[in-house]
Amino acid sequence: MALRFAKLEGAGNSYLAIDGRDEDRSWSALARAMARTHFGVGSDGIAVVQRSRSAQVRMRIFNSDGSEAEMSGNGIRLFSKFVIDRGIAEPGAEGLLVETGGGLRRVHPTLESGRVVGARVAMGEPCFEPERIPVLLPERPDRVLDHPLALGSSGARGALALRITCLSIGNPHAVAFPEAPVAAFPLAEVGPEVQNHAAFPNRINFEIVNVIDPGNLRVRVFERGEGETPSSGTGSTAAAIAARLHQPMEDRIAVHLPGGTLYVEWPGSGEAFLEGPTVEVFTGVWPQ
Repeated sequence: MALRFAKLEGAGNSYLAIDGRDEDRSWSALARAMARTHFGVGSDGIAVVQRSRSAQVRMRIFNSDGSEAEMSGNGIRLFSKFVIDRGIAEPGAEGLLVETGGGLRRVHPTLESGRVVGARVAMGEPCFEPERIPVLLPERPDRVLDHPLALGSSGARGALALRITCLSIGNPHAVAFPEAPVAAFPLAEVGPEVQNHAAFPNRINFEIVNVIDPGNLRVRVFERGEGETPSSGTGSTAAAIAARLHQPMEDRIAVHLPGGTLYVEWPGSGEAFLEGPTVEVFTGVWPQ
């Protein structure tokens, strides 16, 4: 049966949004098929609308490899544009409440001529407890804020030791601050090693970060289930939080990624907020 969808992007991170409230499908298989660049539509994954008993609407995110993600910061902004623009759900005075695999999230849309052009997402409080991220380390620290991670040889690169800060912001992240420019970092080689390291039983999203100044970061992201991606909302949030844990930073940080710029607010405790654009690229019909 044909299935209608919309392709949306935010800072270069793209998802195919689908109203799945009355659909019974293998979403993992559909994500793998639709996300393929040369054989499908091409995207970082799919965002599926479902009914919720605890919020106005439920979002399920499936990566391009078919794995289901707990949460996506860019994905939830794009998802919210899809449901609001189509009247599936309407934001109230306190925004749009969305159920995700990482918990309830509240989205505050920016509207122009009745359409969503951007959004601010309440991302929740970061979690630093290793067992909840999860991170398995023999030392059993209370927090993984600056931990050495030894990586094996990868081709001609040789062995590499990184220092990582780990946290969860609805999904797990490991953040590193290399001295060299992030543009020169061998992310394609190192990313899979970090993602699949024995310390991370559920795999992990990996960010490399340069601090430009107290209000600006330069970031690249190797996303779980996707590989390197032009941008990541949760990755940007994790990078900004980790930077603030290590040195004085402003409350509002501009995170510059290959796909664009996102903004993260975190005063050093409590809930973090993510802000960025939302663009609908086109609509289509998937024939299968």
